[in-house]
Amino acid sequence: MKSPFIAIILALGAAFPVLADVLTIKKDAPKQYVVKKGDTLWDISAIYLNEPWLWPELWQMNPQIDNPHLIYPGDALALIYDTDGNPRLVINKAYRKLSPMGRITPKGKDAITTLPLELIKPYLSFEQAINSDTIKEKPYILGANENTKTQTIDHILYVKGNLKRNQAYAIYHEGAPYTDPKTGEKLASRASYVGMARAFRAGDTANGEPASVRVESVKREIKQGDFLLPAMEGQMLPVYFNMHRPTQPLQGHVIASPREVREFSTMDVVVLNLGSEQQVEVGHVIDIERQSPKVIDGARGPRYTEDSSRLEKLVSATSELFGSESDEDSITWKMPAEKVGEMIIFKVYDKVSYALITKNQYPIRIGDLAVIH
Repeated sequence: MKSPFIAIILALGAAFPVLADVLTIKKDAPKQYVVKKGDTLWDISAIYLNEPWLWPELWQMNPQIDNPHLIYPGDALALIYDTDGNPRLVINKAYRKLSPMGRITPKGKDAITTLPLELIKPYLSFEQAINSDTIKEKPYILGANENTKTQTIDHILYVKGNLKRNQAYAIYHEGAPYTDPKTGEKLASRASYVGMARAFRAGDTANGEPASVRVESVKREIKQGDFLLPAMEGQMLPVYFNMHRPTQPLQGHVIASPREVREFSTMDVVVLNLGSEQQVEVGHVIDIERQSPKVIDGARGPRYTEDSSRLEKLVSATSELFGSESDEDSITWKMPAEKVGEMIIFKVYDKVSYALITKNQYPIRIGDLAVIH
């Protein structure tokens, strides 16, 4: 009599896989947690949940604040259960602690951010990924009032373009392009912030008159050809955002690192060949997978590709070229990809995005998969 019942349970489990994302509180989760300076929403959600992206569900029934993202140092969070038995995290308004260490921090603009601001701020403020054709349309530096390689504060720069007098402009240097690893398509160009300047002559390009700006701050060397954007363009991005899983499958790759290294770990930033064109959003939590090595099962038995003979490699390549179907007699065995980490998207462009690695089991590498199944 047990078998039909078990079969029904298994069938229901297969039919409703979404039930796998129910809220499960960690066994060692505290009944109350006092928010500390330096905490992030990701940190706090990880205290209570194995899947931190489910934080909105844990926090959603909090009626005590208008903005569910805003939590401040000194807030006491209490774990409760609603009438349906669902876990919820709310602010404990009754919390008072008289010791000096328990002093409640006055609330102002100090709400904790979703991710560590000190780690992502440089990429929010100083990094852009802009289409090369768009860059060509921007005003750019022709030269300076002194023939020197390094422009410093108060130097005057001459710009090909029509600017607005008294407006501040950020100066960017166009770097190497981000390219798709499969198609070779140029997805965007890396644009690095180099300084800030303010226009005092508008310029008239139609009559060959350059605009003039005065340098107000310098982060790195300003060069001829560097381009200008209005000071805050592309820099006003949220540090409080809703972390969640994408609702549709995704597959892309880790294609670069702003730090120009090849291996990364938790709290490192990477660039993906996924953007708004693939419905990627700020706050999306995405898995990182690595393709397991291919095996050639030839006359000498199974061997990794690099350990196989030239003949085995040739036979394998031929079978792949002609699209031979995989079966028990296959020569080439393509192994599955395995999960090696997680990351959260914090900045999105048309075809690329920036993500912060939040968990990894092995060093993350360029070429690893960014996926949602």
